[in-house]
Amino acid sequence: MELLEQLQNRSGSQCELCASTDDLKVYEVPPKNVVGLDRSLLGCATCIDQIENPDTTDANHWRCLNDSMWSEHEAVKAVVWRMLSRLKSEGWSQDLLDMMYLEDETLKWAKETGEGEEDGEKIIHRDVNGVILQNGDSVVLVKDLKVKGSSLVAKQGTAVRRISLDRENAEFIEGKVGPTQVVLITKYVKKI
Repeated sequence: MELLEQLQNRSGSQCELCASTDDLKVYEVPPKNVVGLDRSLLGCATCIDQIENPDTTDANHWRCLNDSMWSEHEAVKAVVWRMLSRLKSEGWSQDLLDMMYLEDETLKWAKETGEGEEDGEKIIHRDVNGVILQNGDSVVLVKDLKVKGSSLVAKQGTAVRRISLDRENAEFIEGKVGPTQVVLITKYVKKI
């Protein structure tokens, strides 16, 4: 059974965040170091668009989180925590955050995108041109890089898709060059 079918069965063919039944898609919750049922949710286009584009966030749409915050699925809880943290200036959102309980591992996962941190505390990853990088972005190498611990040389112009950011250091990102997961230095990549 493919992932979409499994998520439809799990959710009753409705968005696991707002319960909409329109335009449903699989959303792999970042960082995407592991893909599968436990790291994904079924979301509507409206929810997914607002998750991925914070500038389009409509606070009233997310009032639905008072129901979905009680989900038994960790991926749903992580996204709910992130959205409530994004909206914490709204009084109702802070109230829900105060009521929400997450296991330590789920909370750590929810915090990995930096959602909920004050702007001064966030680690910002920038490419060679100073463009801000986000989890899931695609980058291209701007010079040949030798991969430590192997004979692999990643050539200039190689595309690295769906990167994940190092939450501890603004200079490091992770991604796959061919079949190999590697750590890259941000000053050697350019966002595409």
